[in-house]
Amino acid sequence: MTGDAVRVAAVQLNSQDDVESNLARIGELLQRASDDGVRIAVLPENFALMPRRGRDKTAIAEDEGEGPIQQFLADRAKSLGVWIVGGSLPLRSPDEQRVYGASVVVDDNGETRAVYRKIHLFDVDLGGSGESYRESHSMYPGDDPVCVDTPAGRLGLTICYDLRFPELFRRLLEDGAQWFTVPAAFTQTTGAAHWHVLLRARAVENLAWVVAPGQTGLHPDERRTYGHSLICDPWGQVLAECDGAEGFVAANIDPGAQTKLRREFPALTNRRLAEHTIKDTE
Repeated sequence: MTGDAVRVAAVQLNSQDDVESNLARIGELLQRASDDGVRIAVLPENFALMPRRGRDKTAIAEDEGEGPIQQFLADRAKSLGVWIVGGSLPLRSPDEQRVYGASVVVDDNGETRAVYRKIHLFDVDLGGSGESYRESHSMYPGDDPVCVDTPAGRLGLTICYDLRFPELFRRLLEDGAQWFTVPAAFTQTTGAAHWHVLLRARAVENLAWVVAPGQTGLHPDERRTYGHSLICDPWGQVLAECDGAEGFVAANIDPGAQTKLRREFPALTNRRLAEHTIKDTE
């Protein structure tokens, strides 16, 4: 699904451990984005809840297609006439003590178009800062890359730590992805070091737009997130970027301009070690 330029927003949040309060704030920001002409709004990872303990997410976990958080997305999308990419919300998994982190794409009629379950889980030790994270303690990994057609072209879905695995982006590219969403809750430490360079790299090497909304500030578990939600074009230029506060930034995605760039600078079709080369998008 391609055509004229489409205005897309990256929504930046400082989510806390109160779902109702978080959703109320998101509703306000979605209204503002809609008033700004946005047709697709992308929320960050854990938009509905940043818990004190990871396993607290099991208390609000939903089955796919059911539950108040997904209903909120459907209601807001339909009432505002916008598509919403719900960065990640907790869905029940085969392990009752762990949840999937799932990115849910809802169209402007309130219908769910795609669900992507986060593949790569953040199990790391940051020696310099003394921080340690074990996402696998409370989360269950997904297995399947997911693309979906949207008014801005074919979208490849990723979540946060997925950003560090370029092979996932190439899989999505081979499935026709023209742009990527990277909803995140990057830590202050890793964000300051790697956020911009990784996002720009994924844009440049795939000649694709990247829309990356993030969490910002201090959360109930004492984690501090980096923010700097941004939108990057296929040439690696940052078109719009948030400061440290809640809010949103927006930019236009133009599938036609991308097709022209991919033809004039055919790095994707010049690949020699790949099993597949990428055809021009029409």
